This record gives sequence, C-alpha cells and structure tokens, in this order.
Amino acid sequence: MPTTKIDIKKELKELYNPETKIVSEVTVPNMNFLMIDGNGDPNTSKEFADAIQALYPVAYTIKFMIKKSTGYDFGVMPLEGLWWSDDMTDFSTGKKDDWYWTLMIMQPKVVTKEIYAKAFADVKSKKNPLLIDKIRFESFEEGKSVQIMHIGPFAAEAPNIQKVHDRIKELGGKFNGKIQKHHEIYLSDLRRTAPEKLKTVVRQAYTK
Repeated sequence: MPTTKIDIKKELKELYNPETKIVSEVTVPNMNFLMIDGNGDPNTSKEFADAIQALYPVAYTIKFMIKKSTGYDFGVMPLEGLWWSDDMTDFSTGKKDDWYWTLMIMQPKVVTKEIYAKAFADVKSKKNPLLIDKIRFESFEEGKSVQIMHIGPFAAEAPNIQKVHDRIKELGGKFNGKIQKHHEIYLSDLRRTAPEKLKTVVRQAYTK
C-alpha cells in the first residue's frame, strides 16, 4: 500500500507556527484530542510525568495503526497544555503545586473513536502505563484566540503572556482563566533542547 506522508503542523501553520514578535489573532476550530487532567507542579509532579508517559504510547499506536491500514502517515502532534487554578494569582505568585492542567495531543480527522478504542486497548494490554485509564478522546473548540511564539525557558514567558493579554484588551475582549484557559503548545523536545531554544506557542482564548 503506497504511503502518503502528511505534515499536519504545516497544514495548520496558522495555529502551530505563529510569529515571535507579533500577537496574532486566530479562530481555533473544533478538533479532537487525547486528554489527561491533573494537578501539581509540572517540574516536580509525578502525575505530570506519568500523564505524558500515558499519552504518547496511545498517540503513536494510533499513528501506526492508521499508517498500516490506510497508508496515511502523519507525524504525532506536539504536547499541549491547558492551565488554570482555583486562585488565578497562583500563576503570578508561583504557587505551582496548586496549578491544574490538561495535557493533550491533537488527533487528525481520520482518527475515530473506534480507532482510539482499539489503540487504547492495545497499549493497555501491552504496556499498561500508570495513568492510561485517565485518558479520554474528546473534541475541543477554542474559538477566538490570540497567540505568540515564545522562544526560551518557560520561566521567561511572562512578557509574552502579558502581550497576549494586552492584545485581548485592545480587541475589546475578555477571558475567565478558569473557562478560557491559558494554553501552551510545546513544539520542542524538552529532553533534547536547551532552555534558551525552546519553542512554545502561548495562546489565550477570549470572548467579546
């Protein structure tokens, strides 16, 4: 069976490769994701690490199942995170232990609930990562958003986050951080990339 290679990030360049100096406006459509919810400091939380270890085996199993059955070969999409807290000042004060998060990996339209269920069962029977039962396959529509590409360590994101928030105000918009959550897309391999070279999409959905 001939293989068709697809680069979804290039097809969705507007969403996954924004500029570094300008805050851009996007309308994010409904898309499907593998998702896991959790809480705690991402730097020290075992749950955070275990969530990643559960998501990727399922994502790669889906990829190879589809390639084998259809010849459609796509790259696994980057890890993404939604972030919030009961007290949103926790983000400015650095109380990371009180952060909540949803880690997720976007799935192309060819991935159905049935394909996900088969991949999930395969990974559970062969590898059974600790948090696999917390994974869900769910659609998410972010809608009107603004975003910018951040280059550098996560600890240095504050100025770009402020640019994003300022742009929302300029547009006459508003957001509730517990509903329209802070969104990050991690384009770099955290294990192999120096902190000063990390590429992260910083996105915030808003309403009028």
